[in-house]
Amino acid sequence: MNNEENDMENEDLPNEEENLEVEGSESAEEAVDINIKSADDEIAELKDKLLRSIAESENLRRRGERQVSDAAQYAVTSFARDLLSVSDNLRRTLDTIPEEMREEEAVKVFVEGLEMTERELLNVFDKQGITKITPDGEKFDHNFHQAMFEVENPAAENGTIIQVIQPGYVLKERLLRPAMVGVVKNKANDKPHEIDETA
Repeated sequence: MNNEENDMENEDLPNEEENLEVEGSESAEEAVDINIKSADDEIAELKDKLLRSIAESENLRRRGERQVSDAAQYAVTSFARDLLSVSDNLRRTLDTIPEEMREEEAVKVFVEGLEMTERELLNVFDKQGITKITPDGEKFDHNFHQAMFEVENPAAENGTIIQVIQPGYVLKERLLRPAMVGVVKNKANDKPHEIDETA
């Protein structure tokens, strides 16, 4: 029986070796799968970082272009603000000269010179994108107007500009100086604020 037992044991040994080989190959495949998954995860993470870096650099480039463009468009802002008072003073000077004096030859030439200077200054403003705001009769807009006083006027609608004290100016889309205005505010047209007590 010893021979038979040995034969049986020998027959069992290859099966155990095959089982070990199958188990070993399965664990090797699992290890490869884990390594592949880990590599795929790392690739996805690196790809995400790359895409974010590209997007960030594109945003920086656009922001830089916009800043350069703004600097070129609005570089004259401070200088333009300083010139607004020159324009205002020219207009005030012309407005203070009485009509009867304008007929005198010496004053007439002086007035014409002032008017030409004002026109030239306004042409330069226009050329540089500086626009005058004279909102008489328009609705009040806090983005472009500064209310200096309120007046009752039943003939006009609430919030209408009734008088322009000082014109405003914009440089392209940016406000240089708001127009200083008087605004209509009628008490009869005011609606009392209702409080919603159901909320």
